[in-house]
Amino acid sequence: MNTLEKSNDNIKNPSFDRLLVYFNKMKGESRNDAKFDYIDSIISVVGVFLAVSIICILAFSSNYSMVIGPLGASSILVFAAHNGPLSQPRQVIGGYILSTATGLLIWSIFGKSLYIIIITLVIVLILMALTKTIHPPAAASALVAINFETGWGYLIPVFIGIFLLVFVSMLYNNLFPKRQYPKHWL
Repeated sequence: MNTLEKSNDNIKNPSFDRLLVYFNKMKGESRNDAKFDYIDSIISVVGVFLAVSIICILAFSSNYSMVIGPLGASSILVFAAHNGPLSQPRQVIGGYILSTATGLLIWSIFGKSLYIIIITLVIVLILMALTKTIHPPAAASALVAINFETGWGYLIPVFIGIFLLVFVSMLYNNLFPKRQYPKHWL
């Protein structure tokens, strides 16, 4: 071992190494660019169009148009990422029921404030993780319930919307040979 190597060994610091590892994680990994499947994307777009059209009619007729945001985001997952674990019916249905009911319950007890919105998001995430129903747009539904102070009537268009979304997705996605929805129910 030469003198330079010995001096470098003396300079090495375990906390500096951990810091280096930490920042290297932020570079990400190289990715393999898969070919873009135009046909599959068009199929997804048509599915989203169908589902969101039905949901919009429901939302505007029930005066709960704010439900469109979370359910629109869910439709992207259910059609464009129909194989994904966050797109399966357990996550969609369970996530929405749990999140929306939790948001409304917290709002009815504590009212609306910035801290209540933040705490609700944390509680919803914990509950979805514990019940294995993580679906990010469902968490948004809880925030919409509090922020717009929708009241318990908001549950009706949410429930109808999520069941319609899963039903339309089952009917539509399974029309195509390379698609299957759902991959699993529970």
